[in-house]
Amino acid sequence: MNHEVIDEKRREFLGKSSLALSVATIGVSAMTTAAADYKRNPFTLVYGGAITKNEPGKVNIHPVKYKLNGLDIVANVYTPANYDPKKKYPAVVVAHPNGGVKEQVAGLYAQHLAEQGYITITADAAYQGGSGGRPRSVDKPSHRIEDIHGMADFITRYPGVDAARLGLLGICGGGGYSLSAAKSDKRFKSVATLSMFNSGRVRRNGFADSQMATIQQRLKQASDARAQENAGGKILYAGDADMTDEQIAALPFEMYRQGYEYYWRTHAHPGSTFKYTMSSLLDLMRWDATDQIELIEQPLLMIAGTKADSLYMTEDAFVKATGTKNKELFKIEGATHIESYWVPKYVEAALGKLTPFYAKTL
Repeated sequence: MNHEVIDEKRREFLGKSSLALSVATIGVSAMTTAAADYKRNPFTLVYGGAITKNEPGKVNIHPVKYKLNGLDIVANVYTPANYDPKKKYPAVVVAHPNGGVKEQVAGLYAQHLAEQGYITITADAAYQGGSGGRPRSVDKPSHRIEDIHGMADFITRYPGVDAARLGLLGICGGGGYSLSAAKSDKRFKSVATLSMFNSGRVRRNGFADSQMATIQQRLKQASDARAQENAGGKILYAGDADMTDEQIAALPFEMYRQGYEYYWRTHAHPGSTFKYTMSSLLDLMRWDATDQIELIEQPLLMIAGTKADSLYMTEDAFVKATGTKNKELFKIEGATHIESYWVPKYVEAALGKLTPFYAKTL
């Protein structure tokens, strides 16, 4: 059973807005926009160049479902061209961004890595997308980290996977959670991040540490939201917005401006939303992706764009990752945070580092 809940407002918004933003405003071609319509892909994939059908001799996609702590988790497994379950392949777990789903950027990178000979998996986080869990859109670090462990549990038992050659790739918020997962889960022989987003630091301090003065006030709001929720009252949400193009353009940070364009316009998917329960902030605001990061002893590759206004998070984590003797920070010249998700030349640059990294470490 699919536990995904999408309110009618979101459905209406997606239907009206997918073609509403002009090509000139978004800066993408009409062909890319059309390719990003989830309704046109049998697997509801929204990224350019996505698989539309499984063909012999090519990379194939396999929708799967498994249980994690009693919840139904939905995932996509990508297998390499000419996949033979009797052979042994290295594998990579791909963790999606905050608010994202497996059909977006996580699927794009999972598909490209499968083209390089890896079996890959990307799953919708518990309580999000097509996976189970109520209330919807709970976004707690412990759950997101457990999602990553759960993907490792599943994929290491998948036919053809060499469990001794397991890598991890975390994108945006999934990057911060991947750092936490790799600290203790030594099944991961190497870990990479793309446009890493430290969810705890941002929820606590604000983006670019811009809300330090209101931490206690926001903690009180989160505490009240939990009390109301626990008493059976209305569940309060943060991060949800039905924004006009003008409101998006007025946002103060490029990551959020381009993020709304990506998630609500060019790569919109009905399972994807910025929304999360207000009570989740009790967990998020006391957590940090860099806590005990020195426990990571595996090879570490961190990738971010030179023009990403989130770059400071990757640079901060990289310096603090003192436990590994094999680490590299690679900056994609000219790329912003969101552009690393889909702009072909920036995706190619990221894969140009990821491919040799996994080849050496797995």
